[in-house]
Amino acid sequence: MAELIREKALRTLEEEIPHGIAVTIEKMKRRGKIMDIEATIICERDSHKGIIIGKQGSMLKRIGSSARRDIEEMLECKVNLQLWVKVKKDWRDSEFLLKNFGYNPKDGE
Repeated sequence: MAELIREKALRTLEEEIPHGIAVTIEKMKRRGKIMDIEATIICERDSHKGIIIGKQGSMLKRIGSSARRDIEEMLECKVNLQLWVKVKKDWRDSEFLLKNFGYNPKDGE
């Protein structure tokens, strides 16, 4: 699911930021027929954070709407997707953070 959100972010942002973003799922909880999902998009620079959020949150809303539609199709239920953006400077240089975000630094994935 994190990779799906990351893919939607990269497609929506096109060439505006490098591929240096990661997504973590903070919380998933079913509430009746609705799945509540909280996710964080991690970027390396404050300037990237502004680009990801966009003017008045417009870019983040586009990313969230696109990801939510695909997640609803995958889970076959309504999804309430909450997205946040955080800066972790040079996270791609940290083996610990790479592993934490689901990448295997030894394999180059």
